[in-house]
Amino acid sequence: MAIRNIIQEGDEILRKNCRKITEFNPRLHQLLDDMRDTLINADGAGLAAPQVGVLRACAVVLLSDGSYLEIVNPIIEESSGSQEDAEGCLSIPGKFGIVNRPMYVTVRAQDRFGKEFTYNAEGFTARAFCHEIDHLSGGLFTDKVIRYIDPDEYYGGGEEK
Repeated sequence: MAIRNIIQEGDEILRKNCRKITEFNPRLHQLLDDMRDTLINADGAGLAAPQVGVLRACAVVLLSDGSYLEIVNPIIEESSGSQEDAEGCLSIPGKFGIVNRPMYVTVRAQDRFGKEFTYNAEGFTARAFCHEIDHLSGGLFTDKVIRYIDPDEYYGGGEEK
């Protein structure tokens, strides 16, 4: 397993649409393993394949219990409610903003072996799913920012959350 470089804002790959994954093989497994390791190393809440330079529809999301969920070819099937909260992005370091997202989402995806599943998420985890799935179609949280905030406001007065 390896830590991959995280692509930064300005690189055109972050604005491209990802291709659907059709081969569930060791190469995909390696990508997902590397993405998890990269996410852990960066201390983030989620990481999508384009953020490591791969235009394939998959992401890894940190769940509220501290585990990581791999989502391949994810689709938000249902969403409800609303929440406005701060977001940042590993590909846009130092920039934070208030974004409106659904409070609840149901995501349909496949696992690393191609088996389909659904996952219901709420609150911060729902926000993370939406953020990562946006990356798969070239979207960034900055496209949805209501207002930008100071990093100290995001980190609660300078103390990391």
